[in-house]
Formats: sequence, structure tokens, C-alpha cells
Amino acid sequence: MDAREATDIYEASRWGLSQEAIVDLGDRLRRTWSRFRACFKTKTRDASEHAWTYLRGLVGMDTKRNYANIARRVNGHQDDGQNVQQFMSDSPWSAQAVIRQVQEEIKATPELRRGGVLLLDESADEKAGPDSAGAGRQHNGRLGKVEMSQVGVFLAFYKDVVWTWVDGELFLPQHWFAADMAKARRRAGVPQERQFATKIELGWCMIQRVKANGLPFEAVACDDLYGRSGWLRREMDGDQIVYMAEVPESTLVYLTKPEFGIAPAQPGHRGRPAIRLKVLSADKPVTVRQVAGQADTLFQRVRVRSTERGEMDDPFAMRRVWTIRDDELAEEWLVIRHEYGQRYSYALSNAPAATSRERLAWLKCVRHFVERANQEAKSETGWDELQAQKYRAWEHHLAMTILATWFIAQTKHEWALTYRRDPELAQQLELDALPALSVNNVRELLRATMPLPQLSPEQATQLVVKHLVNRSRSTQSRLRAQRKARGPT
Repeated sequence: MDAREATDIYEASRWGLSQEAIVDLGDRLRRTWSRFRACFKTKTRDASEHAWTYLRGLVGMDTKRNYANIARRVNGHQDDGQNVQQFMSDSPWSAQAVIRQVQEEIKATPELRRGGVLLLDESADEKAGPDSAGAGRQHNGRLGKVEMSQVGVFLAFYKDVVWTWVDGELFLPQHWFAADMAKARRRAGVPQERQFATKIELGWCMIQRVKANGLPFEAVACDDLYGRSGWLRREMDGDQIVYMAEVPESTLVYLTKPEFGIAPAQPGHRGRPAIRLKVLSADKPVTVRQVAGQADTLFQRVRVRSTERGEMDDPFAMRRVWTIRDDELAEEWLVIRHEYGQRYSYALSNAPAATSRERLAWLKCVRHFVERANQEAKSETGWDELQAQKYRAWEHHLAMTILATWFIAQTKHEWALTYRRDPELAQQLELDALPALSVNNVRELLRATMPLPQLSPEQATQLVVKHLVNRSRSTQSRLRAQRKARGPT
């Protein structure tokens, strides 16, 4: 590549970056907020201005996106964040109204009406104590251990350059529904009608909800927490939903169809016999790990897609197998991926028997985008910076995070359609495909075109003094409480 060509690759227009579109980015964010304003109106007031403050904070700030900091950075140092806190923690606006409207906008986008995939997963956030709604000692996948955490179950939508959360539910561990937790539930604002539900049940509830709302999708992908549930796979199959569900290596399958039915009553059994379904033939199941090692399991390299790390073209094996799925004999695809020549991973799917190897391999790998959606919701739009304890605050933060991720996804999608990249650029760089805009790229451009107010030295000094006074008063209040508890000396 000569010097002229090297300079040429830095021309923004060749990358589909229109100066007109970039300058308009701040107005685009305001137009997005305007479309959703009605969702933040209650019977007594219009709280949409606070939604604008919070949305700007989520997409415009990098760290410390709590109520007070968002209000000060967006509205000025004199704003103490009380209005934003009330809007998020106590105001009765409907989080589901925001989420449904995001789904409606996806439905209304012609290019997203076919080929979309739902990605079901959970995400845990570490908590300092047990007071936040749903907090408890539970497995935190991010930390790889059991810790005091708050866990959400999420649905993401993916197609091409679009990946965005579209629904979520806060998981409440079973101990939250014990009688001695009634006071904690009231304090956290847990709805009285809320009952215990497993993460798997919450996931199925959301899949049904988005389907009823008409969100277009062609398959559901999930990890092995959900995939090992024969009940969930049976429910999705019964609802004609194609799934690609990761399963553990110990999952049992049959390589030939066994005879399955009602077990005969035992001789001499008295009373009404219980109906028991079981394998009646001599067929023995094997683990999917054993299937991977069999001589007749043929691996073939399948090119799934180009990535920024090179070609994704691992060896895959696909076999038709039979499983006992929630007391039902089911024929499924077993899809095995030999990842990077090092480890094997396994998934079961109810995709039709005629489904191509390329399609099965693609569905097996699509879960990468749920991990990306979760990571970017945390790092780029402040999901894991929520410090509130109330159930309603969690739901409201979810709705605002979904709105923020949809704004960025929609921007990437519309720019890709409107401002085409130079097709010779990939050839010049010797690539099959150019990298898509990242969430961080869009936020970087937004911060440049719609900067948050900067504090003057005098304003920063006043803010520090105010912070010190508030801390002093807090200490004073605790000391008084301690003296009162001790009684007269």
C-alpha cells in the first residue's frame, strides 16, 4: 500500500461516516426521546424531562452514572439529583410501555422483519449488601463464584449490525418469598402479586411476551442453564419456536430411536397403578461427550462468518438424536462445535431435519452476540452502575437501558443503509468484511456533537464543599443516633 492509499483509507466518507449525520446525532437522540415521551407521563404529571436527563447521562457519561452524578453532569452542578431519583425509584410510569414501544419500532423496521434471533441469558451484578431487591448469595457468572449479587434474566434481539436488549426480568431467589422477608419485600417495593419463578420460567415468560407483542424472530438461542431444561425445550417446540440450546457434556441422548411408553404395572402391585413413562427397549443412552468421540461422528469445517479476529470456521458435527424431553421422547439435532481445536461445546435444536449444516452452525455460534449485548449494556450504557434498592428502580433502569441500546442499534442500522461504505475499502485492506461501528464509536461521536456541560473551577470547588458538608451532616446524624441508643451516660 503506497502513501496515497494509506492516507485514503482514513477518509471518513469511505467508511460511511457522513458529517451531516454525525452533526445531527444529538438531534437524533432528542427525536428518539420525543417518540417515547408519552411513556413517561402519569395521571398527575409529565416526567419526560427527567427521562431526557437520565437518557443523556447513560449514553453520554463513562462512569459513576448514579442519580446525583447524572443530574449534575447533564443539568448543572446545582442539581442534587432528587428529581431524577424520584423519577426512577418512585414515579409510577410504566417500564413495560417503554419496552413495548422499542419492540414496536423493531417490528416497523422492514429489514428486521425476517432473520432476527432472540438470545436468552442472565447477567449478575455484585451488591454490597442484601437490601437491594432480589439480592442474595447466588452464582455470579461474571465473578465465577457465589457472591452477594442481583441477577437479571434478559432477552436480546440480534440481526446483522443490530443487537439490543428487548426485555428483562429481575430474578428473586426463593428466600425472598419467606414469611420473615415480608418487611424486606415491602421496603424494596416488590409487587404483592409477584411469586417465585425460576430463571427458566422467567425466560419462557419473556419469550411468550415478546411473541404476543409480535416481535419478529426466527429462533431462540440460549446457554446450558436454559438448554438443559427439557421442560423449556418442550414448551418452545410446542409453540413452534425453533431453538438452539447449549447443553452440558453430560447430557444423555439416544443414537437410535428407542421404544418409549407407559411402563407396565409391577406384578403384585396393589391399588391404582401410577402412570410411568420410560424407555421400554434395550437401547442405552450415551453422553454427548461420548458422541463427539465416536468414529462415525464426522466433523467438517464450516465457515460461519468473518470476524475481526479472522475467519470463524471451526469443525462441526451434526447428528440426529433422540432425547427424553420432560417425559416426552423427542428427535432433535445434536450440534457439536470443536472450538479453536481445543474444546467441544454442544447444543440441541428442534430445527427441521432438512436444515442445512451452514444454518445449524450459524445458530450454534449466534450466542456470541448475547454476550456482546450484555457486556455493552454494562460497560457502555451503565447497566451495572445502578445503586438503587427498589424493585421499581430496577425495572425503570432496565427500560432506560433498553431505550439507550435501541437508540444506538437503530443509529448503526440506519447509517449502514443510508451511508454506504466504499466496496473497494475491504479489498484495499485485504479483508472479506469491514468491522461494524461499535457502541463505543457511536457514543464517542455523540459526546463530541452533544457534549455535557463542563464545570468551571469555581463550580467544581462549590461542589466539593457541598459534598464535604453533606458527609459531615451524615456523620453528625449517625453520632446523634448512637448517643440516643446508648442513653444517658
